[in-house]
Formats: sequence, structure tokens, C-alpha cells
Amino acid sequence: MKINSKEFLTVSNLLSLLRLLLAIPLWLLFDEFNLNPAVKYWLFALCLFAALTDVLDGYLARKLNQVTESGKIIDPLADKIAMAVVVIRLAMYGELPAYYLGLIIGRDLLIFFGGIYVTSKIGKVLPSNILGKAAVFIIGIVVLLTLLQIDKSSTIYSSVYYFSIVMIILSFIAYVVRAIEYLNRKKLV
Repeated sequence: MKINSKEFLTVSNLLSLLRLLLAIPLWLLFDEFNLNPAVKYWLFALCLFAALTDVLDGYLARKLNQVTESGKIIDPLADKIAMAVVVIRLAMYGELPAYYLGLIIGRDLLIFFGGIYVTSKIGKVLPSNILGKAAVFIIGIVVLLTLLQIDKSSTIYSSVYYFSIVMIILSFIAYVVRAIEYLNRKKLV
């Protein structure tokens, strides 16, 4: 797979790169997490902004006919890195349990390296699937509720939290099934 600069420098890819770069201020803001209550609102705002860029880059890629192979890599990578930064830091402060962090990071690493393998075999990048996008969305809601310090024993928080775990598992299974289908299709050709 060869990527040229014209394909790389699209509006949607630049939005994904911006989201990737947001990982830096997100990480740094967490240094003040327990020292300054206002930081939680800044983190909340940055996370919402990151989510907005995710929605906008996908919309613009389709609307402007700028769906590219590089975008299929940059967009989910930016999602995974930005989300990992927030979840790691929340786990470091004891706001999210270590096993939850492990589920998210483990799923993302397996999908990432599996994606590299599948791409090397079939010669193209598989786009994100709807279950994967839904899982990231639900994890994002857990993150936002956590940043807002919603009571973790509340029905709303518990429901979203456990639903996110189900979605993490289902989305991983969906990625594996789709990868196997594409690999089997390639063998038939």
C-alpha cells in the first residue's frame, strides 16, 4: 500500500491528525486532575471536541469524496490513542478499574496488529465497522460520566459502564469475524 501526499493532506485526515495531537494536552491536563476541580471540565470539553472532530472527519471524508487508505489508518489510530490517553490517566487516578483499561487497550492492540496482518495479506486497509464505532462511542460516554464525577453506583453510570464492556467484546468478535471473511475471500481469488 502506497500513500501519496495529496491523498494524505485532506481536510478529514487533518482533523484526524488534530485529534491525534489532542492526546498531548489531554495527558498534560491530567497532571492537575486532583489539584484543580476546573481541570475536569477542561478535560470534558477537550474530549467532546475530540468526539466532534471524529464525527466531522468521517462526514467530510464521505461528503467531499476524500475516503482514503491513509484516512482508514489515521482516523482509528487517532481514536485509539486519544481514548487510551484518557482511560490510562483515569485508571492511574483510580477513577476506572485496571481491568477496564486492560480490556480497552488489549482490544485495540489486537485489532491494530490484526489489521496490519490483514492489510499485508489482502493489500488494503479494512475500514472501521459499526460495532467498533459504537463501542468507542459508549466508552466515550463512560469517560465523560467519569470526568463529570457521576456516582459510579448510580443506575445510569452502571448501565453504561457494563454495556461498554459488552460492546468492547462484541466489537472485537466482529473485527475478528470480518478479518477472517476477508482473508478467506482473498484465498479464493
